[in-house]
Amino acid sequence: MPSHIKLIVPAPNNQDIPPPAHVAVIPPPVPETLFEALDRDMHGRMAQATFGIAPSVLAEAWVDWAVHIAASPGKQLSLVQQAMKDTQTFWMSALGLQPTAVPDDRRFASDHWKAWPFNVLAQTYHQNWTLLQNATTGVHGVTPAHENLMAFTAGLLTDAAAPSNFAMTNPDVLAATVKTRGLNMLEGLRNLSHDALHKGDPSTAFKVGRDLAATPGKVVYHNDLMELIQYAPTTAKVRPEPILIVPAWIMKYYILDLSQQNSLVKYLVGQGYTVFMVSWKNPEASDRNRSMEDYRKLGVMDAIDAACAITGAPQVHAMGYCLGGTLLSIAAATMGRDHDDRLATVTLLAAQVDFTEAGPLKLFINEAEVTLIEDMMESQGFLTSDQMAGAFALLHARDLIWAPMIRDYMLGERGDAFDLMFWNADGTRMPSQMHAEYLRKLFLHNDLAEGHYHVGGKAIALTDIKVPLFVVGTEDDHVAPWPSVYKLHLFADTDITFTLTSGGHNAGIVSEPGHQGRHFRTSEAAEGAAFQGPGDWLADTEPQDGSWWPVLTDWLLVRSGKDISPPPMGQPNGRYKAGADAPGAYVMQP
Repeated sequence: MPSHIKLIVPAPNNQDIPPPAHVAVIPPPVPETLFEALDRDMHGRMAQATFGIAPSVLAEAWVDWAVHIAASPGKQLSLVQQAMKDTQTFWMSALGLQPTAVPDDRRFASDHWKAWPFNVLAQTYHQNWTLLQNATTGVHGVTPAHENLMAFTAGLLTDAAAPSNFAMTNPDVLAATVKTRGLNMLEGLRNLSHDALHKGDPSTAFKVGRDLAATPGKVVYHNDLMELIQYAPTTAKVRPEPILIVPAWIMKYYILDLSQQNSLVKYLVGQGYTVFMVSWKNPEASDRNRSMEDYRKLGVMDAIDAACAITGAPQVHAMGYCLGGTLLSIAAATMGRDHDDRLATVTLLAAQVDFTEAGPLKLFINEAEVTLIEDMMESQGFLTSDQMAGAFALLHARDLIWAPMIRDYMLGERGDAFDLMFWNADGTRMPSQMHAEYLRKLFLHNDLAEGHYHVGGKAIALTDIKVPLFVVGTEDDHVAPWPSVYKLHLFADTDITFTLTSGGHNAGIVSEPGHQGRHFRTSEAAEGAAFQGPGDWLADTEPQDGSWWPVLTDWLLVRSGKDISPPPMGQPNGRYKAGADAPGAYVMQP
């Protein structure tokens, strides 16, 4: 057993018999003292004010950077030289003595930015951004994680001061003000007032069960954590193996059943598959002690039991999206270890099993950050969607903070409501214990990839997944970067078909046939094939126009049995008796 793993066992009753040398005897937990409770409460309040970001994370990075740049005179001189050159460029451009280079940036894309003095402002902003990036990177001796965080913070502060963010230095806003005689500002104030009064409320243009999550079906099972939806068949014959979809519980399930023209559920049903979907409960304070193991047992395993019992199929095609895919990987590895062969295939959509390259979120995940989040969740029992959204907004401030601010409050416009935007606003909560385990075991310690993740008191390994895998990454994913998703090739000892699709974490998955401008790459690595790095794979795999959905159904088809008549909707009676119509009650919970 590795030296850093400690077994937690009660102290022996017979004190004359010492425990084995490799076992750490852990005394009973000591009740939290008043002083500790005071500290936890203080940390929780601080987290509320900092969007859940630990100030110590930034402080550690800054000290590391400041100490090393202070001892780097060569770096300092190069920055001084760059600043002097930028100053000369500014004055030459401002006086019209040399052409002004407007940066290739969509914030400055209109013709208005080509005119003086706005072209000079845009150029100067870009120079300042570049200078600060150079100042925070390439400093000899700085820890890479600290360097990345300092560069991110410098970019965040520079973007906040961009001339496009202020009405008097944004020529698009000034032009709109002249054209509308100030009505854009009035509309902007109305939009601001509306958003302040209805913060977080999704658009009323859509309704769940009518416009979204509208594929016909029945709730055929439920427990305290999820409802299981079985969708009604639309073909005379179906494949004998049903598809079970495990969505993430960080948002509601119906991203995979959006509008009828882009519903993955409807598409799969139309291709002759019996489809089951897990709809997670939106947890409350009483669910604070729900664990990752609860989600595995009450979610994945209960759903597999139900799907097999209702259809009579010995195996299911399991599909997991995002965090639901990570959970499905844990369940599949456990089933492989325990010789449970009820999985025919596993499909993972934008899901990670290794978290060492988990994108921008890794900038902030360390012991201090996880502890702060735990303290924030302690009083309320969960993490709210607003608290999660604040951190994500900072990570993508250009698109999620500044661009909407300019459009809604300065130009007085409103973007057209669309289904994915409605879903994105329909947030959920995260139980405190589950989220703490997720952050610690997966993000912080990477237990799943390193073989330290335990289920039922025993370790699991991804190499125990022996069924064929269909793995999807998305090109512009900032939540689960595709090279991180691709790393499953290093851990799974089975056939893997990897597909890389255009789009981001959400839009890349919702990529129905006929969607304009979509493309994908796909190839299969047979069991035992030599590993190919993601960069080499990208260079060797030609892009194809269109949607990846038909590739998935073709892949499932050759791994499915002969067509049969559709199974009943649930069972006539008992625990799997069909109940309420889809989408059920849990998805409606605010």
